[in-house]
Amino acid sequence: MQKFYSSISQIVGDVITVEAENVGNMEMAQVMTRRGTSLAQVIRLDRKKVFLQVFAGSRGISTGDKVRFLGHPMRIPTGHTLLGRIFSGSGRPLDNGPELADNLVDIGGPPVNPVKRIIPNKMIRTGIPMIDVFNSLVESQKLPIFSIAGEPYNELLARIATQAEVDIIILGGMGLKYDDYLFIRDTLEEHGALSRSIVFMHTAADPIVECLLVPDISLAVAENFALAGKRVLVLLTDMSNFCDALKVISITMEQIPSNRGYPGDLYSQLAARYEKAVDFDTAGSITILAVTTMPGDDVTHPIPDNTGYITEGQFYLKNGVIEPFGSLSRLKQQVNANTRDDHRIIMDTMIQLFAEYRETLEKQAMGFEMSAWDMKLLKYGRLFEERMMSLKVNIPLERALDLGWEILHDCFSPEETGIKKSMIDIYWPGTHEN
Repeated sequence: MQKFYSSISQIVGDVITVEAENVGNMEMAQVMTRRGTSLAQVIRLDRKKVFLQVFAGSRGISTGDKVRFLGHPMRIPTGHTLLGRIFSGSGRPLDNGPELADNLVDIGGPPVNPVKRIIPNKMIRTGIPMIDVFNSLVESQKLPIFSIAGEPYNELLARIATQAEVDIIILGGMGLKYDDYLFIRDTLEEHGALSRSIVFMHTAADPIVECLLVPDISLAVAENFALAGKRVLVLLTDMSNFCDALKVISITMEQIPSNRGYPGDLYSQLAARYEKAVDFDTAGSITILAVTTMPGDDVTHPIPDNTGYITEGQFYLKNGVIEPFGSLSRLKQQVNANTRDDHRIIMDTMIQLFAEYRETLEKQAMGFEMSAWDMKLLKYGRLFEERMMSLKVNIPLERALDLGWEILHDCFSPEETGIKKSMIDIYWPGTHEN
């Protein structure tokens, strides 16, 4: 027989405090008021005091209302019936489809035991040269996209969702503007990618607790598919909104703040989500790509700073492109030796020459006289920006490598590139049929 508690001692914001026994952290509860029943989740335990975050907000709740604990954490339905569906941050359908209640799994479980993992060794192709050629995305990798507000990070994520060569896309939105939600939904539908996608969407107008649930729900569903042998790519935007939600809750509960008011366990909270990325030895994989907006473009801000210690590199989105300097996929060496034998040569040579182009731009801005070599570099840099860096470019990896050779051929002689002759003989345009 389930017990009802009516000793609500405090209501602060959307957090209520109840005195109860034998209650677990993250356990679900029902709050019964005259207006109806609301779901709540345990977010803190202090002896007999139980702090619950009410999903629908605390408006209408009085100290005399009843609370019933359900004895389990939040659960989410899983399976192929979710494909093509759009849900709220708490798993409520947003697409006028039916409620689902089959194959329920707990959210917020521990990361996978390292013994069940294998070393990442497979590439995820995206059709974006700045990723595929220069910072390859590796299956089971966890990577943030560092950006400032106003950059097209949601457009980038939506494009990756439509083009990435994986089995299933799970997209989790946190604190998004409604226009961004509509853009993501419409893009997936327009490109026929919604049929292999599952969307969990929290907008800025939704209860803040749902923002905290989105990563856990997305990753719980992803793990279920990965155990069934599927290659799953989880796209999250924006993890800064997730961290801000943690900050609001910790202030509500009067916890001692850490750097810039964020909770002291911010690192642990982020790591608990990112460490869900895994390549199972006998099943599928989970890869995580998550947007992290940086207030004031400050990489030392607590959110990007903590994120950088957990993840395996980062993509920097700046001026509408993935910036080649600062962006780093630490696992790219695991896969780019197995694509085409000229992959690493093109990657290294083009970035080295682009660095020289940036130096030449500085010389030009200071009024220095331009040499013949400088003029070649200026031509090369413009071609690189237009034909490789632009996010409008959408070509397979092999075509991107060929394009790299074409750009080098248009700007330099073979000797000026520093590429060894054996590779020039095979790939230099006009020398040999590829």
